Amino acid sequence: MSEREPMHVDGDTLEGGGQILRVSSALSCILGKPIHVTKIRAGRPKPGLRPQHLMGLSTLRDLCGGRLVGAEINSCEVTLYPGQIQGGSHRADTQTAGSVCLMVQSTLPCILFAARPSALTLRGGTNVSHAPQIDYTTTVFKPFAEKFGIKFDCDVRIRGYEPKGGGELVLSTAPVRNLEPITVTERGDITKIYGRAYVAGVLPIKMAKDAAATALRKLKQEFRDINVNISAVQEPRQGAFGNGNGIIVFAETSTGCIFAGDALGRRGVTPEQLGTNAAEMLLSNIRHGGCVDEHLQDQIIIFMALAKGTSRVLTGPITLHTQTAIHFSEAMTPARFTVSKTESQLPNADAYIIECQGMGASNPNI
Repeated sequence: MSEREPMHVDGDTLEGGGQILRVSSALSCILGKPIHVTKIRAGRPKPGLRPQHLMGLSTLRDLCGGRLVGAEINSCEVTLYPGQIQGGSHRADTQTAGSVCLMVQSTLPCILFAARPSALTLRGGTNVSHAPQIDYTTTVFKPFAEKFGIKFDCDVRIRGYEPKGGGELVLSTAPVRNLEPITVTERGDITKIYGRAYVAGVLPIKMAKDAAATALRKLKQEFRDINVNISAVQEPRQGAFGNGNGIIVFAETSTGCIFAGDALGRRGVTPEQLGTNAAEMLLSNIRHGGCVDEHLQDQIIIFMALAKGTSRVLTGPITLHTQTAIHFSEAMTPARFTVSKTESQLPNADAYIIECQGMGASNPNI
């Protein structure tokens, strides 16, 4: 286990949120570099470690037999001393609606470089605010991440909602030698649009039907000649914990790009508003002419940094989350990024190329 002088990570940099912790802790474990993170989530209304951040850190510690100092709820400062990533079976339970999808973001890169296959049982919220819905992780993030030459499973056992959580996801993968670079610069044409509006618990199916119908009408106004199929789903009682509702819609292109828009139910928001919000988010993500939407953009940065060779991705305007991921990837690895504006395939749209000369991280166990 490394006990070198930890690298300082300022949690108040750029977006000032949990992504700084996720990116830096994952890279810490993969590279064997201790980190000392201060001002954790300083840019959030309630700074400090929340349950999903704490469980993500604790799981990384357990995966690599490392050591954590100062890791407790609401702590604004923590030090991680990583060991060798061993992998194996581990459980992490936020005991809240803390997002399991955010825990996937920090743990997946690490278990790819483990000594043996891993199976992580992650408990918390699967469809909650301020995080990707699990449907996004499985439908948009997973196929794109696998372009780097990896394979992993996200087995959704139980869906969980705010405020109770109670969802369960099993993340499993075998280790790889290294990650392959990617080139994703051809957007293509929209070929199909689909999605699901759902209710769980005591909420009536009519809420899902109304959200689905509203989203469908709005999307058909823009895409009259494309089939739009949005199903209304009553989640089975054995597959969902608590009450929840929401909608997520996807658009696929002729080159395999996938975009999404979503909305979650909350008090005072009608099903019609949910459908409208999800459709408008999807349309916004389509109109910039890039190959990834705003929520995928920042999640792929760590994989580009770790890959062996040059990766290039066409995207829309660069988000603050993406700037943050690039900043810490460059600070902790030899990877180097360039972002350049390019001509969009669509009129009046801003498009950019993110290019990265990856560090070529390799798994010493393979």
